[in-house]
Amino acid sequence: MPHALTEVKVHEVTKPQPDSVEELSVDICVVGAGIAGISAALTAAQLGRRVALVDALPVLGGQCANSLIGLFCGIYGNGPAYEQLTHGIFDPMFRDLEPAGDISHNYRHTITVNYDEHAVGRWMEQQVVEAGVIPLTGASILSVENDGGHLDSVTFATRYGFARIQAASFIDASGDAALTWEAGLPCQVPERTIWGSQQVRIENLRPDQAPDAADLTARLQDRAEDFGLIRKDGLAFFFPGRDTAVLNMTHIESPLSAVAAAEAQIRGKDQADRVLDFLREDFPEAFGDAKVRLYGLPGRRQTRWILSEHQLTEHEVRAGTRFDDSIARTSWPIELHDQPRGYVWEQFDSDHVHHIPLRSITPRGAVNLLAAGRCVDGDAAALSSIRVMGPCAAMGEAAAHALDLTHGGALSDLNLNDLRQRVSKNIDGPAPVGAGSDGRVSDAAHH
Repeated sequence: MPHALTEVKVHEVTKPQPDSVEELSVDICVVGAGIAGISAALTAAQLGRRVALVDALPVLGGQCANSLIGLFCGIYGNGPAYEQLTHGIFDPMFRDLEPAGDISHNYRHTITVNYDEHAVGRWMEQQVVEAGVIPLTGASILSVENDGGHLDSVTFATRYGFARIQAASFIDASGDAALTWEAGLPCQVPERTIWGSQQVRIENLRPDQAPDAADLTARLQDRAEDFGLIRKDGLAFFFPGRDTAVLNMTHIESPLSAVAAAEAQIRGKDQADRVLDFLREDFPEAFGDAKVRLYGLPGRRQTRWILSEHQLTEHEVRAGTRFDDSIARTSWPIELHDQPRGYVWEQFDSDHVHHIPLRSITPRGAVNLLAAGRCVDGDAAALSSIRVMGPCAAMGEAAAHALDLTHGGALSDLNLNDLRQRVSKNIDGPAPVGAGSDGRVSDAAHH
């Protein structure tokens, strides 16, 4: 009698009625696992909090790791000083990834940082595991228990069933204010489309033959219609030392309805293909043998954001207003993509820095909920200058500290002096060598 290949027995099962729900209780639940959410979750875990980190994607990293953005922006101030304005998550990330060449700093009007999205994504996952953060991926919000602005729990739908997370506090780092929206709190949308981009990484290039940015833009202005391109400007970000580049040369809609979002994703890839056709034909020396290595997930810039206690304004950004409750800062330009063929790009002076107040990450009517990332509150121009990854990470870090300080209580009880001390590195810079906890330099430091 022949032997069975396996001893595994198979059992018949049917779906239980009513639906079973996985239950989880934590101190802080972070919804959205991009740079803002990862920063928030790691900070909260380092503070000793039990943290759940939830994302609708099947993997962590959000747009940072999965939309092929290719550049960290807004971390540094403008030249010639190039002050590092955000620390937190970036200090250990750069320390760990630079030796292998997966991080590379570029000096222009500010420092932008090329990064390998796969290396950064894996680094994030490893940090989450080491910190003891509980991940829940492939999870979309099904319902929110909201009692007068106090969120008690959120139920998520996954392909494996439902999961309910009860938490003392919540952070909305979803990018589209999904948690705030589903909680029934007021949100905002722009009067017209703020265009996203379909990023694509290409390979088999000859970087030494690459055209300069001005020549590329000028040729694209003339040739866009020949190739059916919507956008008439953009850049190719070459990765130093490698024959690859990320193309940021498309504009795609960023709808908030299900079918329209799926259709926009397909149109975005078509636009990326057309861009590559243009590059091969008009710049064959650099791009003649180029091919697509990877399409990113659709890049979304500004879609829906919270209505907060204070809307950051374009005037406050231009003036570099410093707030009593500042929790993050950047010097990134106003970069508003509200026109299909191009975008507003307004750089600031060398000493310019603008700030983000805690009130702008506090949803109006919320008791134990903060936002972080590109769904915080600003007018369209102001938001375009703070939605990049430097200040988004700083907002996530600050949100975690603020909620830790409230111990699950109301945000109205928060002591701002305590919060300022915790986030001082991201709003004032590192303390001088020899400085005490109050920022004063000890006598020993003068000798």
